[in-house]
Amino acid sequence: MRFADYAKLYLKAGNGGPGMAHFRREKYVPRGGPDGGDGGDGGSIVLEGDSHMNTLLDLRYKKFLKAPKGRPGGSAQKTGKKGDDIVLRVPLGTVAYESDTRRVIGEVIHHGEKLVLAQGGKGGLGNTHFKTATNQTPHHAQPGEPGEEIVVEIELKLIAEVGLVGFPNAGKSTLLSSLSAARPRIADYPFTTLEPNLGVVQMPDHRSFVMADIPGIIERAHEGKGLGLQFLRHIERNKVLLFVINGMSDVQEEYRILCGELSAYRKDLMDKPRMVAITHMDLFPEFKLVDKPELDVGYVPISAVTGFGLDELKEQIWKMLHDD
Repeated sequence: MRFADYAKLYLKAGNGGPGMAHFRREKYVPRGGPDGGDGGDGGSIVLEGDSHMNTLLDLRYKKFLKAPKGRPGGSAQKTGKKGDDIVLRVPLGTVAYESDTRRVIGEVIHHGEKLVLAQGGKGGLGNTHFKTATNQTPHHAQPGEPGEEIVVEIELKLIAEVGLVGFPNAGKSTLLSSLSAARPRIADYPFTTLEPNLGVVQMPDHRSFVMADIPGIIERAHEGKGLGLQFLRHIERNKVLLFVINGMSDVQEEYRILCGELSAYRKDLMDKPRMVAITHMDLFPEFKLVDKPELDVGYVPISAVTGFGLDELKEQIWKMLHDD
């Protein structure tokens, strides 16, 4: 299935049905009182969380949505039928914004959780409600209220405890496949990963955590270069950032650039706990770094191919996740 993490929708909730102005007319009741029923509420447009979904692709093909209107009220105080809601199933971690103002409407993070994007209009009251001591035969009823009309932007921000951050070809996908059952595309060229991938990392004693492989970031990604900007939003939810850097490169310089890109995108990302995994250690004699990098965070030398350092890496990540 193709991945999509953004959609823009034009929504119109259903109008409420009008109330009815009607009077009882029976054979032996020549002067029956008002009995007009209320109109039905208009249908709303709603998001619903679905833990089995992982993409917003379906919404790409639903640009304009209009919910059904409520039916008019009937005689004998019968309420009109409510308009059916339009329910859009979305992955957990979906956030909805009002397009013009970027006001957050809400987010869906639990299975079955619902978020109303456009509220249907209330049905109008029938003339039964307007009978008074001085007006026994009201001839008017309320029209239904209009349904909300709104343009929304919907974004998916993956829910993962650990986010892998690094340049293309740093070994993020290989690391994720080595630590979990995830099988991302892996090849020896940049931008092999064109969409985020999630994997569950299992540990002894029934411990586990979720890790996300984010497509590679390049310098000036926050300005729109490469693919980084498109997927940086997925880092926002991560509790821990794991910088994955090729040990054959200038580790200190790459770490500096990556930190700069995250900070330029959102300064508070640098407040998250972070550490560095130095990859490709199988290319070094005796798996030892020639020059130890000077970093402001801890690092673990690893080889995803041989498994060197992976147990230590998992334990370090677990400590960071549960360090209160």
